[in-house]
Amino acid sequence: MIRSMTGFGAGRGSTSGEEIDVEVRSVNHKYCEVKARLPRELSALEQDVVRTVKERLARGGIEVSVRRATIGGAVVPQVDVALAESYARAFAEVQARVGLPGTVMLADVLAAEGVIRLAERAVDVEAAGAAVRAALAGALDAIVAMRAREGEALARDLSGRLDGIEAAVARVAELSPQIVEQQRKRLSERIAELTGGVQLDPARLVQEVALYADRTDVAEEITRLRSHVAQVRALLGGSEPAGRKLDFLVQEMHREVNTIGSKSQSAELASIVVGLKAEIERMREQVQNVE
Repeated sequence: MIRSMTGFGAGRGSTSGEEIDVEVRSVNHKYCEVKARLPRELSALEQDVVRTVKERLARGGIEVSVRRATIGGAVVPQVDVALAESYARAFAEVQARVGLPGTVMLADVLAAEGVIRLAERAVDVEAAGAAVRAALAGALDAIVAMRAREGEALARDLSGRLDGIEAAVARVAELSPQIVEQQRKRLSERIAELTGGVQLDPARLVQEVALYADRTDVAEEITRLRSHVAQVRALLGGSEPAGRKLDFLVQEMHREVNTIGSKSQSAELASIVVGLKAEIERMREQVQNVE
């Protein structure tokens, strides 16, 4: 079954103190274009993310957003032990020189400037990579499911339009021979009117009718249209990405209908052709959404 190119999916992965959230969004695009946004410390994983997305999604403008939320906090306290020792010696020296009572306490040393500072927790790239892969897999599963559901709706819509096109083409095939016969009668009546009833060579009339039939013959166009419709139906029921093929086939259907329109010599056929063009144009718009 065909799939839509639009969708959204989210996933979460966590391992060894790393928690990752991934969101994947996709919209219509002629090709598969993936843009990934990762935290600076995880930028080395960008190529793996893009490759994984392209393995699952064939077409679309795809945005991947990766957010990191380190379990236990993104920063950790660090103690400058050497500086603490220097402070302790300095405090003790001052106390001895001025002769003040009391002792230097640990809290005094730790409160001194620069002894304790906050620093970013070191990134465990291997653990973060595992979490990213798990989160991305969940997000891709979700977006694929959503695109499949929308694809089913697109397939139903396109299939219904194909039914209408087939009915219109069948009407064209039915009318074409009748129009040739009507033209033969009109020619006979017109010639009789202009010649005052003088008998003309029947072979000449047959020749004129044959020329008219050749100019207005749409049998080849009808055959190709029916073939295109059958191919579109097959693609709608297939499992492979079909958007580009569908786009090409719809263009060819429009080309055949244009040719039928240029050969049409009756108001009824012209009206059918207008309806066919409108229906094929609606199909063309829908096909732009297919992966």
